Amino acid sequence: MPWISLIIAGLLEVVWATAMKQSNGFTRLWPSLITAGAMLVSFALLSWSMRTLPLGTAYMVWTGIGAVGAFIAGVAIYGEALTSGRIVAAVLIVGGLVLMKLSSH
Repeated sequence: MPWISLIIAGLLEVVWATAMKQSNGFTRLWPSLITAGAMLVSFALLSWSMRTLPLGTAYMVWTGIGAVGAFIAGVAIYGEALTSGRIVAAVLIVGGLVLMKLSSH
């Protein structure tokens, strides 16, 4: 259950990062509220997961899901550049996540 909560927390990080971009510096109400709500739930789930998962593993997985997810959202929603260097960077992050998971007890 902690892993499922952690994955959901990471996906919510993508939600709040995307909503924050859409909030236009917190000048738009609904994206700002979505940002705050997703942040609260994401942090709560991360905190709950850390009760049983190692700190380094939990934090790396949470930020890794957020980083790769935000990269994908940026490309898919905002038309950001999809360069070979950015793809390699995302693959390296995912590789690090897999290695961290395999190295956990």
